[in-house]
Amino acid sequence: MTATTTATHQRHEDGEGSVQVHQDNKLNIEEGALVIAVYGKGGIGKSTTSSNLSAAFSHLGKRVLQIGCDPKHDSTFTLTKRMVPTVIDTLEEVDFHSEELEASDFVYTGYNGVMCVESGGPPAGTGCGGYVTGQTVKLLKEHHLLEDTDVVIFDVLGDVVCGGFAAPLQHAHYCLIVTANDFDSIFAMNRIVQAIKAKAKNYRVRLGGVVANRSQDTDQIDRFNARAGLRTLAHFKAVDAIRRSRLKKCTIFEMESSPDVLQVQQEYLNLARCLLESVQPLEAKPLKDREIFDLLGYD
Repeated sequence: MTATTTATHQRHEDGEGSVQVHQDNKLNIEEGALVIAVYGKGGIGKSTTSSNLSAAFSHLGKRVLQIGCDPKHDSTFTLTKRMVPTVIDTLEEVDFHSEELEASDFVYTGYNGVMCVESGGPPAGTGCGGYVTGQTVKLLKEHHLLEDTDVVIFDVLGDVVCGGFAAPLQHAHYCLIVTANDFDSIFAMNRIVQAIKAKAKNYRVRLGGVVANRSQDTDQIDRFNARAGLRTLAHFKAVDAIRRSRLKKCTIFEMESSPDVLQVQQEYLNLARCLLESVQPLEAKPLKDREIFDLLGYD
């Protein structure tokens, strides 16, 4: 084999067996904002966590942009009080001529000034979520919406099963993993750790930590963290006020004051401060599937 042929077949992949396409460097978010990607098992409360965290950052005086990365496009509805049109739907209306759009066509102001964007997704069974994320970031850069932003939060759909779902990791500084104290959630968390380890080879993203959600106890999470090298940054128990806030289409910061509500608000503020001031990147080691079964007590 000649040297020329060898060079043709050389690859710098994100992970073993990877067929992912690297993003265009022109799409990097380089304006100085803290960029956070929120991941976790489907239905675990990522959107609730993201929206309340956005609200917390805004209460600390930060300019916040939340980007929902899910065809369901409900990431920001507690901030905006409605299901806003998606970037993909808006682009389709102008036959994908992005130069015809104004920022107000796809960016909506939510609670306490949080800027809200729903990227949407391709039709079921077609397209790629990574493309949708890329188009959203491209639009935001074209309209200079990232230059005056302090914090960007990507709220990402479900489990990581392909490169498209992992695309927001190409933009983020830190990934937060939302999990409950159960096997399925922790199994999904381990997959996300694998994805971050792969992406970190070529991108700046690092693992920030774990958010324990809807869980009275954290013994299973603690056991996994100790083995994998993770840490829990915040713990939200199954407080009914959090559930009711979703039904009322509002953040926890808009709920009537009570000891439970005040405690949750403070936990979100503490998490926001930690991410701004003291979070340290983790070099976690994902477990083999069999190791998780053994660790968490399965026969």
